[in-house]
Amino acid sequence: MCSNHCLNCKHVRETPIKLIRYLFWAMKVSIITYLIIFGLLPIIFHYSYTIQKKILFLNFVQWPINIDLSKPELVGIKGTRNFYLKTNQNVKIGLWQTLPQSLLNDSTITTDDDYEAALRNSSQPVFLYMHGNGGNRASSHRLELYKLFQSLNYHVVCFDYRGYGDSEGADLSEMGIVSDSKYVLEWLLKLVNGTAPVFVWGHSLGTGVSTHALALLAVENIQPAGLFLESPFNNIADELSEHPLSQIFKHLPWFHWLIVEPVYNNYLRFESDKHVEKIQCPIMILHAEDDGIVPVALGEKLFKAAVKYHGNNTNHIQMTKIDALHGLGHIHICRYKALPNIIMSFIAQVRKNQTD
Repeated sequence: MCSNHCLNCKHVRETPIKLIRYLFWAMKVSIITYLIIFGLLPIIFHYSYTIQKKILFLNFVQWPINIDLSKPELVGIKGTRNFYLKTNQNVKIGLWQTLPQSLLNDSTITTDDDYEAALRNSSQPVFLYMHGNGGNRASSHRLELYKLFQSLNYHVVCFDYRGYGDSEGADLSEMGIVSDSKYVLEWLLKLVNGTAPVFVWGHSLGTGVSTHALALLAVENIQPAGLFLESPFNNIADELSEHPLSQIFKHLPWFHWLIVEPVYNNYLRFESDKHVEKIQCPIMILHAEDDGIVPVALGEKLFKAAVKYHGNNTNHIQMTKIDALHGLGHIHICRYKALPNIIMSFIAQVRKNQTD
């Protein structure tokens, strides 16, 4: 009896000790984890330009995977050719050109020359699409938008920036992908040569790319017929501060110094709220109120900056906010039922203004 009682007493004494040891171990692991996540990783990010570029551009996130971009028919898009351009910086860029609905059954359009002639001789609007920071030109939500343009009887040209898709992996930077985009837009404008209106459509990071490229072209007195900005931010500094992943780190008193400043100092700025001042063509901003990647407030900031520069002229700058009830988020504005009418009305207004 006594022996068993003593053993029980020993067990009772050891249980709190084990619990204390476990709690101490758990606390130590938690402290180390916190220091790694909120101390070491932000410091690595602060001093590594390579990591900053990887996180901003996400060009390593390729979807769909194992896709042969030279065969666009494999992803179910009809009347499309794959081709390549060499930019003035000697960077090979992969592109698709998609025919409008009215030309899909034209059996005479087979070669690259035929496709270029279709652009050169058409009076139908032409859209140049600049994509966001992940995936490639075959990503599913982009295909949905191309098909929408096609159904509206518009030409579409889309491409992958350097380091994306099957485009050449040249130095990835803001000025690098802006230069690629500027070159493609200049090539398209020269090819069309005023026979049809050329519109630029930028999505997410592509809004920063397109506004910067158009601002550079505006200095040369070159501009497209209009610019659509889907889910835009006003600048990368604000986008970094408001991105969902950043909310984990925003409690840190050194957040701005660690995360925002190095990106800005390394000229990854995408300051659309500054570039928009130089853009003279009409602009349409489209933003879903339930966008969880680029908050609609940043689109509103860009709109206000444009109004500040150009005045509250609806012929120049417009914004359409889409109710969260539609559940379109960051990438599915292409499914908004009113989108075709928005696009057609904007184009009709631009053409009317050009003839007045």
